Amino acid sequence: MTKVLQSALWRWRAGRPAALGAAALAAALCMLPPPAAAQLTERAKQKQAAEKERADLQQKLANLKRDIDKTETAKGNAADALAESEQAISRANRSLRELSQEQAGTEAKLNVLVKQQADLSGVVNGQQAQLSKLLRDQYVAGNEDRIKLLLSGDNPNRINRELQYMGYVSQAQAKLIETLRTNLQAIKDNKAATQNAKFELEEIAQEENEQKKLLEKEKAKRGTLLAQLSTKLNSQRKEVGNLQRDEQRLSGLVDKLAQLIEDQKKAEAAAREKRRQEQLAKAKAEHDRRAAAASQQAKAAPGTKAKPAPSDPIDDDEAPQSLGRNEATPSPEENFGKPFASLRGQLRLPVRGDLIAKFGGKRGDGPSWKGLFIRAPEGSEVKAVAAGRVVYADWLRGFGNLLIVDHGNQYMTIYGNNQSVLKRAGDLVKTGDVIASAGNSGGNEQSGLYFEMRHQGRAFDPLGWVTTR
Repeated sequence: MTKVLQSALWRWRAGRPAALGAAALAAALCMLPPPAAAQLTERAKQKQAAEKERADLQQKLANLKRDIDKTETAKGNAADALAESEQAISRANRSLRELSQEQAGTEAKLNVLVKQQADLSGVVNGQQAQLSKLLRDQYVAGNEDRIKLLLSGDNPNRINRELQYMGYVSQAQAKLIETLRTNLQAIKDNKAATQNAKFELEEIAQEENEQKKLLEKEKAKRGTLLAQLSTKLNSQRKEVGNLQRDEQRLSGLVDKLAQLIEDQKKAEAAAREKRRQEQLAKAKAEHDRRAAAASQQAKAAPGTKAKPAPSDPIDDDEAPQSLGRNEATPSPEENFGKPFASLRGQLRLPVRGDLIAKFGGKRGDGPSWKGLFIRAPEGSEVKAVAAGRVVYADWLRGFGNLLIVDHGNQYMTIYGNNQSVLKRAGDLVKTGDVIASAGNSGGNEQSGLYFEMRHQGRAFDPLGWVTTR
């Protein structure tokens, strides 16, 4: 565009009146003030939407937990006094981790926006200088050349050619002004996005500060309670009746979760079938309408051969593909990759530490271990052994902060006694994702992780599935 302008101006030193040029320059270079801060950042809106989506699932899990609590016979369990603080510690640590990840993402976005702003400003400065020079040249030349050209009596072909050059200059100038306006709007939008990102970072910093204060407060509260209840906790941990009730409680939870998952599958299947039937009915109605229209056409023109109606599309095999299983309701294999059963011998233990209790080993005079206890420092990362969906992330008597992952085909892995659960019910996780941090919640004596694997509700030995390589 610059070459066209220079070439045309070399042959033609004329233009629009100075007043028009000044007005055009003023309109093109007008910079609006930065927009006022939005009342609600995009982050806040997305957060509200996510909380709303989780509400229904949380309500179902709360009802499920209440059903389990109704069957409880144990009273005065010392670990219950720790529940509130341990849950608060878990939530605070999860929030801090999420905020840290969100902060990193927002800072990266802000860096990109700042670079884009610098690039846009450079382009706009160049366009402003170019447009200013063009308008200044027009002001100096005025409109005399155009009038002289028309009255010169020169060769009409030459006059026509020169007028075309003038038209090219005007078009290029208008295009330059429009491009400049577009870039000015892009700068305005970029400033708004940059300001929004800064507000989001301020929100994150404020929330982090609040969560850190809450975390310290709850840790201190839990420490005081542990000191007060240590004797009672040690005594209750060894009671056979408590151990048996803990095992029954976990088994009951797993069974209810399995039923909840099955009910959800049935509901999704029913919804898909309903959509399929609606589309088939719609297709049949369209088929009947076209057939009726073809019949009317044949009656109106007896000598004309009616076009055949489309073949009946209601065969089940020809149902629209969108009515089958889709992204909203994927199968476990579609969601999680390989079927869990095929991963035998390929899994890794969820946390690094010392294996001090194995599946089938005796727990004093109580029931045998249904899983593994891996001793590990408090705060150690606990990782998902395979891809799946978190179906439970809450505190449970006997197991503290507990997280359960569904891997499809009625396989579940269970992670107990965590300091914090870092995922929420409904979250999808991949193999190796950090899902919790090890601890001694639920009144456990040592810091570490209690780990179980279950199929169809029955526990089996995890050591037959993991590799130590």
